[in-house]
Amino acid sequence: MEIRLIMRTARSVTVALHDGGTYETREPYRLFLNDKEQRETGTVVTSLYDLEPDTAYTLVAKNGKGEAVGQLSFRTEEESVTINVKDLGAAGDGVSDDTGFIQAAVMACPPMGRVLVPAGSYRITSIFLKSGIRLEIAKGAELLAETDRNRFARFPGALTSTDGKEEYHLGTWEGEPLPMFAGILCGIRVTDVKLYGEGAVNGCASKENWWNNPKVMVGAYRPRMLFLNHCEKVQVQGLTFHDSPAWVVHPFFSNDLVFAGLEIRNPKQSPNTDGIDPESCRGVEIAGVHFSLGDDCIAVKSGKIYMGKKYKTPSEDVHISHCLMENGHGAVTVGSEIGAGVRGMVVEKCRFSHTDRGLRIKTRRGRGKDSVLDGITFRDIEMDQVMTPFTANAFYFCDPDGRTEYVQSRETYPVDERTPQMKHFVFENIHAVNCHVAAAYFEGLPEKKIERMEMRNCFISFAKETKTDVPIMSEGVEACTKRGLYVKNVETLVLENVVIEGAEGEPVTLLDVDRVNSVRSTSKDVPT
Repeated sequence: MEIRLIMRTARSVTVALHDGGTYETREPYRLFLNDKEQRETGTVVTSLYDLEPDTAYTLVAKNGKGEAVGQLSFRTEEESVTINVKDLGAAGDGVSDDTGFIQAAVMACPPMGRVLVPAGSYRITSIFLKSGIRLEIAKGAELLAETDRNRFARFPGALTSTDGKEEYHLGTWEGEPLPMFAGILCGIRVTDVKLYGEGAVNGCASKENWWNNPKVMVGAYRPRMLFLNHCEKVQVQGLTFHDSPAWVVHPFFSNDLVFAGLEIRNPKQSPNTDGIDPESCRGVEIAGVHFSLGDDCIAVKSGKIYMGKKYKTPSEDVHISHCLMENGHGAVTVGSEIGAGVRGMVVEKCRFSHTDRGLRIKTRRGRGKDSVLDGITFRDIEMDQVMTPFTANAFYFCDPDGRTEYVQSRETYPVDERTPQMKHFVFENIHAVNCHVAAAYFEGLPEKKIERMEMRNCFISFAKETKTDVPIMSEGVEACTKRGLYVKNVETLVLENVVIEGAEGEPVTLLDVDRVNSVRSTSKDVPT
């Protein structure tokens, strides 16, 4: 077994136990640090806590027979000082407003220092992070977010610089510079921050507050639980985020980010409660996160139209691994706010369960010529009870003009500066069982077809009692009663060792196919 170091602080470490498992390991392991047993684990991405600063450790994983199967040596970070928020006056009683005391601890803490939030319930509005900080929300500690909008700072969408030449962006909503409430945990242009622990952040959202009339801007748009604006080198480990007002974790124009071993939970019917939404970010690792929520688990974005066209900053170098996605609309989504494109994204060794879609690509005319989606790979994925495993939709009907003839027409339009592009996608080693709607639904633009779709070693089977639903959200697409592959406006489709079971007698649409090899299916219309 290979043990890979993902993240370390002075007091904790997160590792990946590579034994061939996806979210869970193939068998349980006992973990030893310097010959002392620490815990048993059954997940690939595992965190250990209560370590000593600036200390050398040897981690050994042992199987059920007591055999050492993997080893890793590491040294914890140095730590300058610990400031306990209770020593500064925080009550932690769930009633008192502890915002000022926690913020004072953050501002008073020197570089490489730790702000410790011990067990207790701390009612807060927004906590602003600062460069060099280590913020530990310890086991038994929970931050309880205020729900009174009047207590939150309002970020304007854009401020004009004094010389009138530049913009300074604070607020953002669905890819546009718009007023928003400050995040519950908020980083603005900070670097070298680590946020970790076994505690929780509770957004306290419900239909009585933030989720009431969720599309209406009341004062400003809803806050995120963790908002990172133009930040660098931020790592988040171990925490539980739940009941968020809107998107849970939203990195915005930020780079070199790690999100490891998190628990992100929202009710299935909660509005716009995406799990992690990197927007115009580079170098993002998401590992070992358990999602169960009401919208897309991960949605990679790069601005809607204005931000994408003006700043031309794609999301790129995104690596997602060993995650469990449950109950969301899409397990991993690209778009729809992708005005600057997405490039170089790998999703591997994950498990999707009871999501509406596995891969969900959402774009449309108007996103613009900078909206190029390229180099996106899905591999070694397990799916169960996913309605449609693969979708690519060039007619997504979002925005006020989303249902207009220009956006929804299947006629061939001139290619111009408004035309987005989908290029190269690879799906390999996918095992999807108990699906319902369609194996895949790919529909590109007739004037700018999807360049290349490759599916290799993919097994897809359908549930005995399938549900009928619409595979993609666009005008003219009806609920699927035929459970095959739907492919429209794709220049090259490569199918190698693709197996579809449980759709006997149902037609499969294959258009603009350059090469089809080694396809086996119970559907009589799939070429072999």
